[in-house]
Amino acid sequence: MILIVDDKPENIFSLKSILKLHNFLIDSADSGEEALKKILNNAYSLIIMDVQMPGMDGFEVAETIAGFNKSKDTPIIFLSAVNTDKRFITKGYTSGGIDYVTKPVDPDILIMKVKTFYKLSEQKRELTTIQDSLRKEIEIRKKAQDDSDIRMQELRQVLESLPEIAFTIKNNGEIEYANKRWYEYSPTLQTFPEIHSDNTFDSEHWKEVLKTGVEFSSEVRIKNITNQEYRYFLLKIIPVKQGDTILKFIGTFSDIHQQKLTNEVLEQKVAERTSELSTKNQELEITNHELQQFAWVVSHDLKEPLRKIQAFCGIIRDKFLKGNEEAESYLERAIASSNRMSTLINDLLDFSRLSMSTLFKPTVLNATVDELLHDFDTIISEKHAIIKRGDLPVLEAVPTQMRQIFQNLISNALKFSKKDETPVITIQSELIQKKAINSPASPTGKYCKITVTDNGIGFDEKYLDRIFVIFQRLNNRTAYEGTGIGLAIAKKIVDKHNGLITATSKENEGTSFIIVLPIDQHYNNH
Repeated sequence: MILIVDDKPENIFSLKSILKLHNFLIDSADSGEEALKKILNNAYSLIIMDVQMPGMDGFEVAETIAGFNKSKDTPIIFLSAVNTDKRFITKGYTSGGIDYVTKPVDPDILIMKVKTFYKLSEQKRELTTIQDSLRKEIEIRKKAQDDSDIRMQELRQVLESLPEIAFTIKNNGEIEYANKRWYEYSPTLQTFPEIHSDNTFDSEHWKEVLKTGVEFSSEVRIKNITNQEYRYFLLKIIPVKQGDTILKFIGTFSDIHQQKLTNEVLEQKVAERTSELSTKNQELEITNHELQQFAWVVSHDLKEPLRKIQAFCGIIRDKFLKGNEEAESYLERAIASSNRMSTLINDLLDFSRLSMSTLFKPTVLNATVDELLHDFDTIISEKHAIIKRGDLPVLEAVPTQMRQIFQNLISNALKFSKKDETPVITIQSELIQKKAINSPASPTGKYCKITVTDNGIGFDEKYLDRIFVIFQRLNNRTAYEGTGIGLAIAKKIVDKHNGLITATSKENEGTSFIIVLPIDQHYNNH
């Protein structure tokens, strides 16, 4: 913007008209005092000022402007129609003007001068702005360098305090700094510690790592230059970034020698123990097989004399003790005892057979339960029991073992029924999401939950952990028959099928046995 200062409005109008034709922005003042106020509040690229004005003349205004920091360098062109004497022109230059033009003004010459001084003023202003910007940039960079030096000093103090070997690397791969532990393994700053020939990582490999710009770690063995001993270290190189720019890298060698030796000893011990366990497992398999054979032979040998005892007791009772009630009573007890022993032998044999490896195959539980109910038809009729069976799934299992589970559960429900109440047994199932007793139902579930519920005598749930343990009984032997093995067999079968079994019950309010089994054993094992 150009400021025109003249006490005559017609002169201001004339100059404005000429300058506006050349697209200059114009401001004006009709006195020296007004001009000073405007100069204090605005930035002008050029001032055209009349010398002769009432109050302050142009020279006085120019001398005052020279004292303003903001506008002291603003170029001034003096206009005068009176003072054309050389000494007045000289005064104009000494008071701060850059040119002195006499009136009447030649428009072409004025425009030429205005354009020249205006351009020079703008260039000077731009140069000043650039200088200010450069000065600020230099100050910022100097401060950043000072901060960087402080941080680097702090980093070096931290690295010196570390028990590890620590060093910093420039972007070009040159080692910039290393703490005192470095020199236990390297004679100079730029010499990388000697790495054992067994390592795939060599002393030049880490420079390739720097190009990736990512964190790197590797186990290495480096040589102590004092005792020539190779020790295990964990080398880590981490980039230090500012935004996306990598400033440098920090590397550390952490001594893992003792840990490595300990691990090697442990690995050797584990290998030895694994070999021992493998041998023991083989011995156990042989022993287990021998025990199964022994159980079968013993049960077979025990059954034979039992059969003879039962047969001879029956003959004695029928042929020689007719009418002798006391003798018949004793004999009946002997026969009952031999029957219980026979049942116990059979149950023990069944329990021992569960340790044998078996073949899983699709098992239709509906058919299995139907066959069992047919076998229990006599006792069901005697007790007028009501059986409610829902639809059961087809699952991958050992059919004979599934039969044993349902046989034991249905048998218990019938055995432990109330004497004065019709037994009601409900068998139902649903698919569930996961292997858990309380898992929610799901039509696409991989497991099935089977519930066998009765309205029998029940039991106190504080004894829940005991009912699945072999030979554990909660009831009087004289009141209820049994060996205490049935539920232990069921538990062992469920375990072999990778499932769960539990029960809920209250005394005199019945019992619910809950079984969770995988539909597909292959899925469960994976």
